[in-house]
Amino acid sequence: MSRMHAANDDGSTLLLIIFYGFLALSLVLVALSATSLYLDHKRLLSLADGAVLAGSEAFTLDAVQVGVVGPRPLLRSGDVSAAVDEYLALVPHASFEDLVVTSAASVDGLSASVTLRSWWRPPVLTLVVPDGVPLEVTVVSRAVFH
Repeated sequence: MSRMHAANDDGSTLLLIIFYGFLALSLVLVALSATSLYLDHKRLLSLADGAVLAGSEAFTLDAVQVGVVGPRPLLRSGDVSAAVDEYLALVPHASFEDLVVTSAASVDGLSASVTLRSWWRPPVLTLVVPDGVPLEVTVVSRAVFH
């Protein structure tokens, strides 16, 4: 009887090995995609940091107001936008897919705000991970004198 019972178990471990192999491969691909998404977001954030810094320094000495608290630069949205466009023309950013400046302006005249949008694609296409995700970052920088 034990021989007959052993004969019924043939091949059952092969299915488990295939299933767990597929599960392990899926987990590795999801972890790879999540890491890639995180790194692309950080790179886009770094690019936006540089762009907003250029935008917050986009004032002329004529636009500096002297008040009770000291000198304060006055930012204009057009100057901020032009500085951001100039910065992005100088800095290499070809690795970003469909990079767009959604917003580059100064709402209060004291700080610059820049919003960049790009598209992230996974390094390996799988059934578990979507084809791509839009990435958007917004960075604000204030122009001050010390």
